[in-house]
Amino acid sequence: MKITPDGIDHLKFDEKGLIPAVVQDVQSGTVLMVAYMNKEALQKTLSDGRTWFYSRSRRSLWAKGETSGHIQKVAAIYYDCDADTLLVQVHQTGAACHEGTFSCFSRPLVEYEKPVTPAWAALSWLEELVRERRETMPPESYTTYLFEKGIDKILKKVGEETTEVVIAAKGGKEDEIIYETADLFYHLLVMLRDKNIELATIFEELERRHRPAKQ
Repeated sequence: MKITPDGIDHLKFDEKGLIPAVVQDVQSGTVLMVAYMNKEALQKTLSDGRTWFYSRSRRSLWAKGETSGHIQKVAAIYYDCDADTLLVQVHQTGAACHEGTFSCFSRPLVEYEKPVTPAWAALSWLEELVRERRETMPPESYTTYLFEKGIDKILKKVGEETTEVVIAAKGGKEDEIIYETADLFYHLLVMLRDKNIELATIFEELERRHRPAKQ
């Protein structure tokens, strides 16, 4: 992570030594949560590459995801024009909120329009979850089971789910088509992770194919 030459000394912490940190999912732009950091938490975040915060109630540092496994890998950290607020862009694993929602901001006070989320964001979130499963291999996880069985098992499931999509589409039932297609997407992500292929490269290939030709 590239850090500005003047480091963090120019940041304005409040009288309690804290600075608010707005955490944003770097892939979708979704605001996930707001927490506080002191200098130690910020320094640990910079050195560790995942988010650390200061709990005002417990008066101690805590790492996001230390119990749930829903860690936040830091992509970038910015500060505002007054140098008294941080914007922390992260790759979120699983849910950011302790209530199980992706974002802590899930209760509308007023909603004139539905928020716009990039259609690919759900696939990117799932890709991160599959990546985390492969790195940690938690027991009793179906994803762990697939990685342990190896590529032949993974490809068999891809083939089975592809057939299920064909059968569902032939039957014409919309809910079955949606369900089986979601299963296929998941197993394709497992296959790509096994081969260390990033989903971003698939997006880039699709973009390349459909980019307007230069005149």
